[in-house]
Amino acid sequence: MSTLETVAASGAPAGTSPDHSPATTPGGARVARDVPVPAGFDMRRHLSGIGSRMAGPANVILQLSWPGVGYGVMNSRVHDGSAMLHPIKRARTTFTYLAVSMLGTDEDRTAFRKAVNGQHAQVVSTPDEPVQYRAMDPRLQLWVAACLYYGTVDMIEKMHGPLDEQTADALYAHCARFGTSLQVPAEMWPQDRAAFAEYWEEGLKEVHIDPDVRDFLLRLTTLQNFPRRMRRRLAPFNVFVTTGFLPQEFREQLGLPWNDEMQARFDRLMRRLGRIERALPTQARIFPFNVLLMDMRRRLRTGKALV
Repeated sequence: MSTLETVAASGAPAGTSPDHSPATTPGGARVARDVPVPAGFDMRRHLSGIGSRMAGPANVILQLSWPGVGYGVMNSRVHDGSAMLHPIKRARTTFTYLAVSMLGTDEDRTAFRKAVNGQHAQVVSTPDEPVQYRAMDPRLQLWVAACLYYGTVDMIEKMHGPLDEQTADALYAHCARFGTSLQVPAEMWPQDRAAFAEYWEEGLKEVHIDPDVRDFLLRLTTLQNFPRRMRRRLAPFNVFVTTGFLPQEFREQLGLPWNDEMQARFDRLMRRLGRIERALPTQARIFPFNVLLMDMRRRLRTGKALV
């Protein structure tokens, strides 16, 4: 999944049990896990299988730009979830997490959270690492969730144009689940889009891609974790699209070239993909999220591993 799968800290935040199921107050009232979403909002109208596959690698770069996240993923000892060692399995888990977060029921998310927490418990920095981190840290998870929300809106607007205010507000509330599906309590999610903009600007001040993380990210971007034949065919396009989705300051930190001609090509591609997507029926448009959610439920029923 996204780096939410690999970065988090030890204890549960206030208002949650250790697996982040809703807790109760001393008076016995349940603490809400999620941010309220306006009635009638349908996330399926805003999910994009095409766009997510295009924008996903760039979003990983945004997430790993915080050193605690970057080193947590790069040095994770959970080798069966490593993107470098098992890229297909990692992609399946990533997209399944997104599907469960955006489309799943409370029961789906509880089951998947427990499975992910089993991985998270193993992700702890060693004393000799340059950056200290522990899995399940809500602050790191909030940054990852913020990147996923930022990337979702960026992808939608590049493919389909700006959202109206009402839709944008509802989408923002729903996307809190990128964090609240794991250890981020609802009260940590910035109150509204204006508060999020302030949080994002402050978060950018903590962006630092050092040489080790930069090398790791460039190896992922150039598909060094895939067979050579696939890499030769797909890597140039992946680098182009990934660079197109990155804000300029991230391109500069990674040393990725970009110019007006490349921007125009990228814009044309996004508009073309948007036209194709708008012509698709819902089930085709949201693929593979719908299929992965069904697969997760099948795995749960049959007792197979979820991650």
